[in-house]
Amino acid sequence: MRRDSCGRARRTRRPQTPSESTVDDRLTFLSRPLPRDSGVPLRVQAHSRILDGIRSGTLRPGTMIPTETELGRLLGVSRTVVREALMLLEEDGFLTARRGVGRFVADTPPQAGLHRLVPIEELLAAPSTPLRLRRSEVTRQTPAPTFVTEELGLDAGKSTWFIETVLLRDDEPIALCQEHLAAPASGDLDWGDAMRPEDAPADHTLLALLIRHHGPALGPATVRITLGTPGPTRATELRTGPAEPAIVLTHTAALDGRPFYLAKHIVLAAAGPLTLTQNTL
Repeated sequence: MRRDSCGRARRTRRPQTPSESTVDDRLTFLSRPLPRDSGVPLRVQAHSRILDGIRSGTLRPGTMIPTETELGRLLGVSRTVVREALMLLEEDGFLTARRGVGRFVADTPPQAGLHRLVPIEELLAAPSTPLRLRRSEVTRQTPAPTFVTEELGLDAGKSTWFIETVLLRDDEPIALCQEHLAAPASGDLDWGDAMRPEDAPADHTLLALLIRHHGPALGPATVRITLGTPGPTRATELRTGPAEPAIVLTHTAALDGRPFYLAKHIVLAAAGPLTLTQNTL
């Protein structure tokens, strides 16, 4: 208790402890409004906001993040949107879940995986039952989600193409391919437009088109393999349950030594075994 110049008692505010300050910073960061008309789905915006917090250190390694309900309130989105965003962050290795406790920021960032530059349709090909590809979405996203700009080495606010393709065997979905590529500078070939259903038949993914165009200049590539689930949005295209077990392949490729291509493949058990080739080069 302090006294003012007239001798009256005056309460002093207790200074915040470091942990209290950290909590305040975290809540302030997460509660910033999400843009609603950017063309980027809310689940991806929520994913980007949380990932930005992890990258900036606002959400520190090893610390528990708010609950789904609390995150929904802070971000101004539904619990379903939050659950999908958290599922993607776990899928990519940025969060870990402890049953009965909560979700925590991973102690170390995810590492890149094995390399193998082949389109997903070639990886899943079976001579007896040919695959059919169906293009489900071609969208220009502005600004691009954080995890996309990071993987592609782009500045925040840049535009990217999002190209989604369903892979079917005997008319049953077995995998979902979600590809990302930087939107072109003026005069450059626009691969996003080239992938539109009205401009090109859906008989190949974007990566197949890029390999055909760039040849051996495209690469090296990495693929990170994790176990996951489709979640509500991706499950709709796959015609399966949101909690159905799946293999998730996060695929990146470089061109002329720079990050160029990013894809996430959600592969159901019905696809059968996968073979990844390694070499010592």
